Amino acid sequence: LQAIALDKTGTLTEGRPEVAGIHPLGSASQTEVLQAAAALEARASHPLALAILAEATRQDLAYVAATDSRTIPGRGVEGRQGERAIWLGSPRFATEKGFGTALPAAQMAEIEAEGATLVVVGDASGPIGLIALRDRLRPGARDTIAALHELGVKQVVMLTGDNAAAAGAVAQATGIDQVHAGLLPANKLAEVERLTERYDMVAMMGDGVNDAPAMARAHFAVAMGAVGSDAAIETADIALMSDDISRLPWLIAHSRRTMAVIHQNIGLSLVTKLGFALATAFGLASMWGAIAADVGVSLLVVGNALRLLKGKES
Repeated sequence: LQAIALDKTGTLTEGRPEVAGIHPLGSASQTEVLQAAAALEARASHPLALAILAEATRQDLAYVAATDSRTIPGRGVEGRQGERAIWLGSPRFATEKGFGTALPAAQMAEIEAEGATLVVVGDASGPIGLIALRDRLRPGARDTIAALHELGVKQVVMLTGDNAAAAGAVAQATGIDQVHAGLLPANKLAEVERLTERYDMVAMMGDGVNDAPAMARAHFAVAMGAVGSDAAIETADIALMSDDISRLPWLIAHSRRTMAVIHQNIGLSLVTKLGFALATAFGLASMWGAIAADVGVSLLVVGNALRLLKGKES
């Protein structure tokens, strides 16, 4: 493995963000902003959606799931709250809907500088509020990146749809080599394409639907097995069922130990068979020798392979 691309939310972070602040715009209230957001995310399972729903529950806020809701991958979601069309998504999504000039750029920059992820909530008239969410870094994430470098991984890259400020804060805290922020699924795929052109073996690790195309393009993919989406888990070659990112260096090291044992066993088998073939040519072979060369070597290679069980403790 020479290069690995990592998603941020749910992979490097715990994937359990919390609402850090609700900032209404115009005449809207905090309750109105949160109600609209909860209505749109009522049936969603993404970590950011769960954080919004948890905040609505904490505030004992009543809401009804939006009708005609549809998800725009990598951008946001839109639907109807009664007769009112509402939407929620990234600042990019708001800009694509033609509301870029209505966004409070200075306020957004200030919130993002604190490492928060911003979600814009709006209706047909424009944005009605901002929701700031923060996620905690996974314990041991920095040690994991350091261990990957020690194992000879040349490039550790973060690919995220989050804003550059939040992504930069995580990268600085973990020792990531390179950051690409504000990416859509197609952008993540393109970045993995570039890595495969530069390196012979590239892995992608993620947990969401947005990561699946890039995971499919990488030489092999690793998914977070418990918090990961079905699409990510189905696409991946390996799923970490404990959602413990620190298992990734162990996985790489254990794979290398496994390949070393395979090479040892093949070498031992070939040498033994060659020795018995030479003994046969000189009339030195016997039935007992043939049994020893066959079953005996099988027992030896199995015994050698059993040494890999010690890897569970390392």
